[in-house]
Amino acid sequence: MLASGVVTGFGNVEESKAVKQPSVMPTAEAKPFPIYDLHVHLSPTQTAQQVVEKAEKNGIQMFGLIINPGRSEDRGRNDDSLLRFINEVKDLPCYMGLQPMEMGWSAYLSKELIEKADYIIMDPQTIRNSNKYGDTSNAWRYDCYIPDTEEFMKINVEHYLKVINNPEPLNIFGWPLYLPPAIAPLYLRLWTKERMEQIIEAARNRGIAFEINDLARTPHTEFILMAKKAGVKFVFGSDTRDHRTFRLDYCKQVASLCGLTEDDFYIPVRKKR
Repeated sequence: MLASGVVTGFGNVEESKAVKQPSVMPTAEAKPFPIYDLHVHLSPTQTAQQVVEKAEKNGIQMFGLIINPGRSEDRGRNDDSLLRFINEVKDLPCYMGLQPMEMGWSAYLSKELIEKADYIIMDPQTIRNSNKYGDTSNAWRYDCYIPDTEEFMKINVEHYLKVINNPEPLNIFGWPLYLPPAIAPLYLRLWTKERMEQIIEAARNRGIAFEINDLARTPHTEFILMAKKAGVKFVFGSDTRDHRTFRLDYCKQVASLCGLTEDDFYIPVRKKR
């Protein structure tokens, strides 16, 4: 829960009363956490050069431009698209990342191009067979149909673990704990300690970081403190492609509340391209 009484991750007001305010503060010797954004997209209204200018204006120390790689089996077309993106950003003072949308994505790209990325971020929002009707659900959509909440959470957690344990390259797990709008008010009840522990343990074993997503306002303080205790790293992400890029208010607020410091963050290594 934030100092204002607003629960992170779409928790409702009634449930917020049960959440304790974290009292973790960094020590005097601890280094402050970095102000950076590893989840920025280009778009018709936002060019790479505009992002560079925004970073300087907003005092962003580091940022990463990412692309969603193709999901078709046309490797040639996907490689061409990725190569254009690499050439567009390779000389800029930024990281370059990939954000695949579904498992199996690496089969549609050349290994040589995948290896040029500084990091891979993937979220669990595309869920196959998400209900008894066999729907492929997109968790961010209002029409994500959930006839049985507990059954969905069972499927959802299993999907999280599949994404984390998938043998394809992965450095960052994005949008952790986000729930579809239909069940978002039940956030604090549905994300039980047991469920969160499964996800955190899997990420710790895989050696990947969790994204603190400013757009979704997830995850919440309890999850962050649990992951921090387990030694899992974090990154900030605005997940934007327009004038909202580098809005990191939630990220900074929740990181301060949880006493995160520089040592708690994953910093990619920029590759030569």
